[in-house]
Amino acid sequence: MDLSECVLLRQGAEAKLYEGTFLGQRVLVKHRFPKRYRVEQLDTQLTKDRLRGEVRGLNRAKLLGVRTPTVYLADMDSAQIVLEYLDGAVTARDYIKRLVEAGDREEALAALSKQIGTTFAKLHKANIIHGDLTTSNLMVDKQETDSPELVVIDFGLGYAEGTAEDKGVDLYVLERAFLSTHPNTERLVALIVSAYKAEFGEKKGKKTCDEILRKYEEIRMRGRKRTMVG
Repeated sequence: MDLSECVLLRQGAEAKLYEGTFLGQRVLVKHRFPKRYRVEQLDTQLTKDRLRGEVRGLNRAKLLGVRTPTVYLADMDSAQIVLEYLDGAVTARDYIKRLVEAGDREEALAALSKQIGTTFAKLHKANIIHGDLTTSNLMVDKQETDSPELVVIDFGLGYAEGTAEDKGVDLYVLERAFLSTHPNTERLVALIVSAYKAEFGEKKGKKTCDEILRKYEEIRMRGRKRTMVG
């Protein structure tokens, strides 16, 4: 797409996000721009690999029943992904902040936490690692209804991996991002973990889930020790 006809919404370390029009539809365009500090050939290959990985993660998650933005176009040559525009959706970060500030919205906060836990258990059972689990990379659609829907975005750091260690790291990143952004919400993290365990199930998935959560606790302890040492 011609980015000169699009509106820049924000820029991160790896990519720029634009709003544009594709086949008559309002869309988001994610452009991974070149990194001048890298050797050009290496940068091109890394960019293509990460684009493929992101598209693969979005599509695999959707097949699992996890809601993700629809991919309309992936152009490796221009390093662009054209995505569904989630009109009316807000980041989980803003949604949680609004609920906390409103007060007495514990039921809605609990429902969202359970959705987050269930969603990432589905991804982990399929060996999909998100890589950047924050409440800014989760969207809440239909937030004004009785049944808000969680949407997972930005698989730019995602990959396929079956180890309990990687899944434990994914959960730890979510916990740290959650508590640093939303103080005094430890109860919600506990609900996320509880829903995560429930999705794995008590029979076939219990052993796998126990191993992941054991690694998660080990990683938490390592994180605490680093914090204490400074």
